[in-house]
Parts: sequence; structure tokens; C-alpha cells
Amino acid sequence: MSNETFDLKRVKQLVELMRANDLSDIEIKHGESHIMLRRGVHSVVLPSAPASTPPPAAPVSVPSVAKTPEEPSDTQMIRSPMVGTFYAASSPDTPPFAKVGDTVTPEKTVCLIEAMKVYNEIQAECTGKIVEVLVKNGATVEYGSPLFRVSIG
Repeated sequence: MSNETFDLKRVKQLVELMRANDLSDIEIKHGESHIMLRRGVHSVVLPSAPASTPPPAAPVSVPSVAKTPEEPSDTQMIRSPMVGTFYAASSPDTPPFAKVGDTVTPEKTVCLIEAMKVYNEIQAECTGKIVEVLVKNGATVEYGSPLFRVSIG
């Protein structure tokens, strides 16, 4: 791969390719040359990934906190912004990102959702106290699935 891989025109072409095909990241390696582009949700790639069936769709960045009519007015749900596998912690040997009783802020990572072998950090996007964890570790979640109930009152 020549140095032209990293020229601005080529990078713009790669970004357009990502947009056109709804890709969240792209990585090109050739010899010692390497370029990686990411967009959308925050991602963490972990080397010792648990095996799972890949979800059918690429992640889409959407608000993950929403109210539904059945929710009390003093709580909010943190919902899954994508289809994937829910992980409460970064590895089996580490404590969960969030548990009942923890106070969260919008930037606080509350879990990981693995989609197509990419681990996406899911942030609370609200301020409050976790009152219920609604998903078991390793469970498959759908887009919009409730993950946590947060008391905001």
C-alpha cells in the first residue's frame, strides 16, 4: 500500500463508503501501513471475546434513554441502541459497570453490547440511581430492549 492510502482524498472516499454502506468502522492494513476509521457509537475491541452468533444488522447510533407509558414518572429506562449480546462487565473477572444502587451520569458506561465481534460501550445518557438491571449477562438484546431502570427522582 503506498502513501496515497493516507491522503485526504482517499480518507474522504473511505468515509463516504462507510456512510453509503452504514458501516461503523473500517480498517485497512498492508505491511506497516495501517488506517482505522470509526463513526457512531463508542467501541471497545476486546481480545478475549466470548463466542456468540453475530447479529443481523450493524449498530446505529440512537438515543438509548426513553420513557414508555408503563414507566413511573420518576424512572427512566436505559434501552439498547442495537441488536447484540449484553455484557455487564468487560470480563468475567471484573465487577459490573453498573449494579443496583449505583448512581450514574450521562457519560457513565453501564454495559457493553457485542455486535459483530465489536464491543460497544453503552452510556447511561441520564443521571440517576440504578434501581433494576433488566437483562442477564450474556443475553441477546434487541434494538430498544430495556436494559436498566433508573430512578431520576
